[in-house]
Amino acid sequence: MKNLVPFLVLLLSISAFSQNVRFEGIVKDTTNAPLEMANVMAVNQLTKAVDAYSITNDKGKFLLNLKANSTYNVRFTFLGLKTQNLSIDTKTEDISKTIVLSSDATELAGVEIVREMPVSIKGDTIIYNADSFKNGTERKLEDVLKKLPGVQVNADGEIQVEGKKVSKLMVEGKDFFDGDTKLGVKNIPADAIDKVQVLRNYNEVTSLKGLENNEENIAMNIKLKSGKKNFWFGDMTAGIGVGHEEDRHIINPKAFYYSPKYSINVIGNFNNIGELPLTMQDYFKFTGGFKNLMKKGGTNFNVSSNDLGIMGLRNNKAKEINTKFGATNFSYSPSKAFTISGFGIFSSNETDIQTNTRTVGLPDQGSEIRQDISTQKTNLGLFKLSTSYVPSDKVHFDYDGLLKLSDQNEKASVFSQLTNNNVNSVQNIFTNKKQKPLSFNQNLNYYYTLNDKNVFAFEMQHLYQEEDPFYNANLGSNPFPILNLAPQNRFDITQNRFVKTNKLDAKIDYYYMLTPKSNINLTVGNTNSFQNFNSHIFQILDNGSQNDLNDADKNNQVSYAFNDVFLGLHYKFIAGKFTFNPGFSVHNYSMNNEQLGTNLKNNFNRILPDMYALWQLKKAESLTYNFSLANNFTDINKLAQGYVFSNYNSLFKGNRMLENSLSQVHSLRFFKYNMFNFENIFANLTYTKQLDAVKNKAVLAGINQVSSAVNINSNLADETFSGSGTYGRSFLRYYKAQLSANVNWSKFNNILVQPTSEKIQTTKSFTQNYNVNFSTNFKQMPNLNVAYTYTINDNFSDKFFTDAPSVTLEYYFLNAFSFTSEYTFYHNRNSSKSVDNEYDFLSANLMYQKKDSKFEWKLSATNLLNTTSLNDNSFNQVGGSSSFSSYLIQPRYLILSLKYDL
Repeated sequence: MKNLVPFLVLLLSISAFSQNVRFEGIVKDTTNAPLEMANVMAVNQLTKAVDAYSITNDKGKFLLNLKANSTYNVRFTFLGLKTQNLSIDTKTEDISKTIVLSSDATELAGVEIVREMPVSIKGDTIIYNADSFKNGTERKLEDVLKKLPGVQVNADGEIQVEGKKVSKLMVEGKDFFDGDTKLGVKNIPADAIDKVQVLRNYNEVTSLKGLENNEENIAMNIKLKSGKKNFWFGDMTAGIGVGHEEDRHIINPKAFYYSPKYSINVIGNFNNIGELPLTMQDYFKFTGGFKNLMKKGGTNFNVSSNDLGIMGLRNNKAKEINTKFGATNFSYSPSKAFTISGFGIFSSNETDIQTNTRTVGLPDQGSEIRQDISTQKTNLGLFKLSTSYVPSDKVHFDYDGLLKLSDQNEKASVFSQLTNNNVNSVQNIFTNKKQKPLSFNQNLNYYYTLNDKNVFAFEMQHLYQEEDPFYNANLGSNPFPILNLAPQNRFDITQNRFVKTNKLDAKIDYYYMLTPKSNINLTVGNTNSFQNFNSHIFQILDNGSQNDLNDADKNNQVSYAFNDVFLGLHYKFIAGKFTFNPGFSVHNYSMNNEQLGTNLKNNFNRILPDMYALWQLKKAESLTYNFSLANNFTDINKLAQGYVFSNYNSLFKGNRMLENSLSQVHSLRFFKYNMFNFENIFANLTYTKQLDAVKNKAVLAGINQVSSAVNINSNLADETFSGSGTYGRSFLRYYKAQLSANVNWSKFNNILVQPTSEKIQTTKSFTQNYNVNFSTNFKQMPNLNVAYTYTINDNFSDKFFTDAPSVTLEYYFLNAFSFTSEYTFYHNRNSSKSVDNEYDFLSANLMYQKKDSKFEWKLSATNLLNTTSLNDNSFNQVGGSSSFSSYLIQPRYLILSLKYDL
């Protein structure tokens, strides 16, 4: 069986090659100049299908692989030139021709022909004709995107094009849950998609195009089929099944409506089969489309989260998951100039998690065997309202408001067996975590173009945030004698915290066009933040009374004000194939830290340079260099000097004397996208060096750790070097292959306190990840996707290896049946073979839907092999310990569902 899959793929490839006739040549204009990006399309006159297509390269060359003994109409199109049609009869010999396109100002039909091309380019937009890549098994947008050349979709629903993350997903030009692509990727029906438009160098503000560096900005717009406009479309799915111990269910309604004036999207999902429309990780990274306003400011002041560390899911799996999800998104344009839009999302999850962990490398040759069992209940809400007013090309105004609410609760029990100097100690620990954080983020922008030479931009963001993490731990022994707890049979310790943040970022940019190829950008900006941090630790005694720990080091009442006023100057100019954008910013920083009855103030100035350079080798080939020198400031969380008790074995104490760190970042990025042979290459190298970094000073006692924040001396810099590269190619229209590699080397310094001394502990790690992928996309034959991933985690005390081959099968047959199946195998081990385990997953789906029928039956099976757990490894930078864990997941389910298409 292991040798059968590669053999089948090879057999299909040989068969396809043996039946093809090469038709190649050059497309020129009447001046004998080669035409780059001309479209060539071969239509089989018998089947009327597009059998092959090509886009000429910079030398005007095209190549088509046609079926032997067939008749084709080959169309050659180039916007602004007259379309030429050529009749070709293929025998068995290859064909070569030179095509000359003449000028024709009235040639408009060519625009329509371009749209029928499977892939075409119009300016900065790549247009994919979705039907050209569908094989009948697709059910959602994700299935279509994975088949497009140069497009990738990961398991979290993030889209990458040409190695760059898609930041915005739109449908018919209207935002689809702005700030996240997952909801669109997982829910937009595949049969509604007509075109996929990739918008490169994307900027929502027309007047800023060419003034800002937008090469990294990618957006995607989905064009719907004509029958889906001005009508409700979508589907309603309901399914039942059986699992390991209880019955299973899924209810998944989806409805969409699009017209020129307004759009409405409604999505629901209620299930207990482990299908998660929105995870906790998705919630925290959901930006709502808010951008980093101070990206070029030179200052990094990020408000950190007081998240309690409620355990996240691995691979979106757990021992038990029960989900209730609802979301709606709307857009309304009463006029061409004014648009109002927004969304509301609610998610409720009940999750059971169990993890078994073995840790080695603890102090005094210690080790620990631990079992964590937790029950989580989370309610998450996101609400956004946006308005945009663009009366002309000279004026652009928009406002956004994003409200995030959540109610999170986790109850956990921990069994810990610690071995230290050949002495075993066992205890049961019970914890309770809960919090109801709130954040309201507002964004106000105004852009004004005075004339061709003068452009003004005003941007402002405000963040209001409240966090109230509550933590309780009930232990059999006193983990931290430093707390001076009252002796009890069990130690019941609780901490309340409340953190409030008000942060305002504002800046004004003035752009002056010196020449059509150069401009000066003057920036005046300000970041102002004010935070409060209050906390209190207390103990519940055996008799139920409360023992308040009122010492100053067990409590926090802290106020912290941070202010950064800066002036920036940048000069951008184009010289041939090169674009340069050097600049610098001058900052005045002021801080005021109030706690323990005293104020600590600090003021200083700093100049921070940055540099951007682009070498445009060809239209779709470039090399980009970025350099930045930035000041990094901690927020109030690491300045509060009272102890923070956020985990049963971890106590943290801040340091009001902390100073800022200085980081320099160099990055080099190469990109090449060849539409002639659908070859895409992208590579990225990044080096980061951080001086005077804020680090943990840790006192270790077995599994317990008391740490404080300190600045590491600048002679001991933290360094990170990362690199990634991908080579992908689509060929013979039916095949897609990709090879990628990611490496990351890092060096970090921490202070480790031992009984008789303290020392600087330098930890290094080197992570490597390699992936190869090959897939087919036939219309009337089974399709395979074969992949292999190899990962090495080296912490220089031990190495961990993971092999993960996978095979995906898709087959549409008898004009009604669709079968899909996915198999993945994992092999985890370390260099000493003290850790060596294997596990695998198999899922399958059988769908039946007659042509033109609104009903679809589906039989699906998850975890067919009934795998019980995921296995993983990790390394602790501070203590130098290594952990290996086994994470329990849901068992095998069989689900029978019925879907009705609206």
